[in-house]
Amino acid sequence: MRERSARIPLLRHLTGGGENSPNIAIGQGLLASLMVMVGSWGVGWIPSSQESILSRSRFLLPLRVETLGVVICTLLLALGSMLLFRAWLRLRQRTRAADAQPLRVLRRAIWTWSAPLFLSFPILSQDVYSYLGQGRLMHAGRSPYQDWVSQLPGWFAQGADSLWAESSSPYGPLFLMYARFTYFVSGGVPEYGVAMMRLVAVAGVALCLYAIPRLAEHTGGDGAWALWISVANPLFLLNMVGGVHNDGLMAGGVLLGFLLVFRKKHVLGVLVAALAVAIKPIVVLVLPFLGLAMVPRDAGLGAKIRAWLLTGAIAGAVMALLGWASGLWFGWIAAMANAGGAAFPYAPVGLLGMLIGWIGSLFGGDLQAIAGVVFTIFMLLSLVLVFFLAIRNPAGEPLLYAGYALGAAVVLAPIIQPWYLLWLIPFFSLGRRYPVKWERTLYVLCLVLVLAGVVDQLSVGQWISLTWVRILAAIAGLAYMGYLVFIDPKTASMFGADPRRPRGAPTVHPKSSKRLKTKRPKPRRNEATGS
Repeated sequence: MRERSARIPLLRHLTGGGENSPNIAIGQGLLASLMVMVGSWGVGWIPSSQESILSRSRFLLPLRVETLGVVICTLLLALGSMLLFRAWLRLRQRTRAADAQPLRVLRRAIWTWSAPLFLSFPILSQDVYSYLGQGRLMHAGRSPYQDWVSQLPGWFAQGADSLWAESSSPYGPLFLMYARFTYFVSGGVPEYGVAMMRLVAVAGVALCLYAIPRLAEHTGGDGAWALWISVANPLFLLNMVGGVHNDGLMAGGVLLGFLLVFRKKHVLGVLVAALAVAIKPIVVLVLPFLGLAMVPRDAGLGAKIRAWLLTGAIAGAVMALLGWASGLWFGWIAAMANAGGAAFPYAPVGLLGMLIGWIGSLFGGDLQAIAGVVFTIFMLLSLVLVFFLAIRNPAGEPLLYAGYALGAAVVLAPIIQPWYLLWLIPFFSLGRRYPVKWERTLYVLCLVLVLAGVVDQLSVGQWISLTWVRILAAIAGLAYMGYLVFIDPKTASMFGADPRRPRGAPTVHPKSSKRLKTKRPKPRRNEATGS
């Protein structure tokens, strides 16, 4: 049976190609992105400053200040995000079923789904306004590593999140120079600034699109699967393009650096990776593994040290040059060491640190000081883990171990954001495939993180109950999520629950019409990922 989206005349015109064409899934994703775009106009983040153009738009006011408009936009954002997830799952199934050229299909899907998000208000996060605030700090001659956005007059009206208003910048000198340039060119008009920052996000998508399939050729992985799980993933598109984050450019730069090193362009590869560090310094942790990619896995310690010296010298020179040009020098090192200043209590280490700090405060201690000690201990532990991963003999696969290093830094940090998962997925997906149950866990995790971002990051007027709007978004999103996972005959099989197959029926492999033997009395669940 053809899907309902194929029956809509407009989508049928956009997605022609037959019953099993992946274009149908692309069209469904386009509809979902359009829903997210319109929904963001009502509940996405927009400043209330006098410089803002759209905050006083007569067209947008009914969507943002009237209860009915806010309710409609909330439903569009929540359901559109879930529908985009369905399109993503179906794209994989349809591409395999139609035996189409997967990389070409994926590239078309990614840009088609991204196009409406170019015109959305920032969603799932308001960090882009913190970017602009730090650019304003730079323009005022201050250091974002030593001064805070809250020291600027009118900072709250310009959209910066109060959570980060008194925190050191976690970004590198290159990105902060671009933030300063953006603030200068935009003249402080937030819509222009967001548009310029979105160029950074789109550049990150393009870099990942280029690097991931080519890296798969070197690692022996499935480039189409890695690109699908990493970049076509709605968690990536909604956060990077819709949320206007610089993490995509950071990750894309590191991946391109590895690609160049695998192609024996060592100096150029380290140079590109160093520029990624200058975007967001956390990826300095992958540099030891970039050095390992220059030598054979069974190379001696001397060869590894020479590769590390080359990597460190080039990266150090790049960071010194950018530090001089920006006037910030190596202030990012101290900023990274103080990353727990705005700890999230639902990060395990953040929760533990705040708990120990609270217990200490009962005996007269300073809560923040005690928590800071806990955060420092775990940060040092993550560095120790990176060190042992780097010196392991024989060396592990460089990309995979770079992912382990970043994973250690994320898990042991006092702050965890939903999009941090996106740093790790490319590294883990390039070298190997994982058991189906692990893939299903990743699908569910991405679904939950998208919905959590939608529910948590809604911008509504003070006279409208944020609590009830969040409840509405959660109910709508959870209902659609339950449908995808348990009921939808097209997608439930990807989660191990196929409502079309009678209990005890044999499983059919997606690439073969042969029946697979089942064991009784406990029949295997359907592990097909095809339609």
